[in-house]
Amino acid sequence: MLGERLRELRQARGLSLRALAEQAGVSAGLLSQIERGLVDPSLATLRSLADVFGESVARLFEEPEVPAVWISKPGERMRLHAPRGRISYDRLTPGNGQLEVLQADLAPGDVSAPEARPHPSIECAVVLDGVVTVEVDGRSYEVLAGEAITFDSRQPHRYVNRGPDPARLMIAITPPSP
Repeated sequence: MLGERLRELRQARGLSLRALAEQAGVSAGLLSQIERGLVDPSLATLRSLADVFGESVARLFEEPEVPAVWISKPGERMRLHAPRGRISYDRLTPGNGQLEVLQADLAPGDVSAPEARPHPSIECAVVLDGVVTVEVDGRSYEVLAGEAITFDSRQPHRYVNRGPDPARLMIAITPPSP
């Protein structure tokens, strides 16, 4: 679905694979593989592509016809990979532009971003396993398994696993804008 959406956006703007790759700072081969569904792009790549299109990352995942009932099954979810040392996400909701729910895994030492960054949404994160430090607007909050944190994500923020064990959390974002 993501590959089809990227192809639609690229073609609607009259861009070749090579032209889009150059503007996004990635290889044309990688874009070709993403469009054909052979690889899942990193979050950094998605952000670069979204910037070229003047869209949010969430808009890249919008589906033209979202079913009234959606079942998210393990092994069938879209996974957003990140470079080593960064968070990885499983997308649990369809792309309807209203709500994004992600399951995230943080290995010890992993972060969601090198630096805290804002986006125009409200965010709620529930820690399922481990301990996650959530940095919001320069303050650190230690959130334990079973606890949740909610904040205005227009404030710079990021997730950090400073502990020795892996952490898993579920993040709800409305409107979607990772």
